[in-house]
Amino acid sequence: MGGSGSKVKGAWPFSGSGDAGTDGNEQSLARLKGSRNATPFVFTRRSSLYYDEDGDLAHEFYEETVVTKNGRKRSKLKRIQKNLIPQGMVKLDHPCIHVDFPIVLCEE
Repeated sequence: MGGSGSKVKGAWPFSGSGDAGTDGNEQSLARLKGSRNATPFVFTRRSSLYYDEDGDLAHEFYEETVVTKNGRKRSKLKRIQKNLIPQGMVKLDHPCIHVDFPIVLCEE
């Protein structure tokens, strides 16, 4: 549980000290121009969708196979895991706040 946080040890991306952009988070965090501080907003995310050989886009792909057992024909779905291309980075409709943002935004 809690696997959505960053895996960087010792560098806090919002503190402004140290080099926080070396761990690959510069793609998901918008950086201010001329400054080393990162904004707390995330504008892109990695998509969980894949393209298959035909160009179809989905989370999972299956093919129907016919199995003959004891003279009876049964159809089964076999999951396809080869020749799938990830969709890549997707722009979010609305910016989200990064999970490592260290400030409480609202306290009731």
